[in-house]
Amino acid sequence: MKALVIEDTKEMAEAISLCLSMRWPDTTVVSTFTGRKAAQLVESEAPDIVTLDLGLPDIDGLEVLKEIRSFSTVPVIIISARGEELARVKGLEMGADDYIVKPFSHTELLARVRAVLRRSHKPELWDDQGAVRGPGFVVDLARRRVLLNGQEVDLTPTEWSLLSYLIHNEGRAIPTSMLAEKIWGTDALSKSAITMCVRRLRLKLGDDPQNPRIIRSHRGSGYSFNTPQFR
Repeated sequence: MKALVIEDTKEMAEAISLCLSMRWPDTTVVSTFTGRKAAQLVESEAPDIVTLDLGLPDIDGLEVLKEIRSFSTVPVIIISARGEELARVKGLEMGADDYIVKPFSHTELLARVRAVLRRSHKPELWDDQGAVRGPGFVVDLARRRVLLNGQEVDLTPTEWSLLSYLIHNEGRAIPTSMLAEKIWGTDALSKSAITMCVRRLRLKLGDDPQNPRIIRSHRGSGYSFNTPQFR
């Protein structure tokens, strides 16, 4: 996949690029900080998706969107600090495929990108069967393996099923009752059995069981697979 990131701040451009590259490792990211170069890059680079900031230093992002839409149907997701309803409505009416308000989470961005690619009939791009990368670890969904600091980690079939199920529901708290049914095939499993399985997974991913950041606990709501927010 090729993505064009039109963003006026270097930190945000890098965060978006990292987010896309973590989910789709083969992604090529092209970026620009100015609106005047954006349409030219859409034409020359032929990206599969564009993220567009509205607060560009030279021209308004909506003008950039208008220019892009004059010759291209490439999926465009606006990412802006302008959260008022009028701005969102105007952006969508002018041809944006989606609108994300800053600050946003990693999981929200990925969900929006997948949805837009799915609507644009590019299933080979939004399919989750790739690799998920985090601090020190890689979960290769296609090859069904986990690497921690470059070394392959042995997962039991149950641990793999639990991990992949949480990843495919990234950012969503899955109740323990649902995990018991989906992973173990029973509604009579004790919560302690799930807790122990989650603890083993955390250790194998290098996630601190005392202060987990990857597989998080939600009191009364189960567990979720997460990564930090971008701002």
